[in-house]
Amino acid sequence: MTTHPHAARKGRDFIARHGETVYNIAQRMQGDHPHTPLTRKGFAQADAMGAALRELLGAKPKLTLWASSAGRALQTLAIIAEHLELDWHAARRDDRLVEIGMGEWSGRYYHELVGADADFLDVEARLYRRPAPGGEWYDAIAARVGAWASDTDADPGDRLVIMHGMSSRVLRGVLTGVDVLPQFDAPVAPDLPQGSIALIEGGRETIAHLGSGGPSMAAPA
Repeated sequence: MTTHPHAARKGRDFIARHGETVYNIAQRMQGDHPHTPLTRKGFAQADAMGAALRELLGAKPKLTLWASSAGRALQTLAIIAEHLELDWHAARRDDRLVEIGMGEWSGRYYHELVGADADFLDVEARLYRRPAPGGEWYDAIAARVGAWASDTDADPGDRLVIMHGMSSRVLRGVLTGVDVLPQFDAPVAPDLPQGSIALIEGGRETIAHLGSGGPSMAAPA
């Protein structure tokens, strides 16, 4: 019995979180910043994801490629695609897959959160407690990634989606039908390290590859 609309999709979804970036290592808020390049560790994480998928799927798999339009997601995709012998230029880009919007705080360092802003991070949930000034909240992410999922449910077969820490958690929550967390107003799946790949099939999630990156709270995007 289908418990939510996306459980009936034909094919598997590999939802991957991009590799470490220069903003991650500096502990700066990336959000929907268009381009923050990968570090050497980030490239290594992308290599590991590509190798894991190559072992699982083989060369030149029938795989629809999707990515956030952010440069760090596209860099990660290019490396993974090389392992799979696929053309990353053929990937479909969608702004609805970008990271949470940070508004006025885009690029701000986490150590600058003092005074009234000191409790901005929910360390246990590894999420923000409230929107940044002029920023986005999780219900808005759920709306846009949910719209993407509905628009692409007819994609044939398997697909690989490269995106970000928080937005991927919401998409995974949408695709698996998890309960809305009242304090965040959205369905949010558990946190995974950078360089991880979640596999969703028939509305059920398993971990295809566990990355070597840090938790979202140190570098949420």
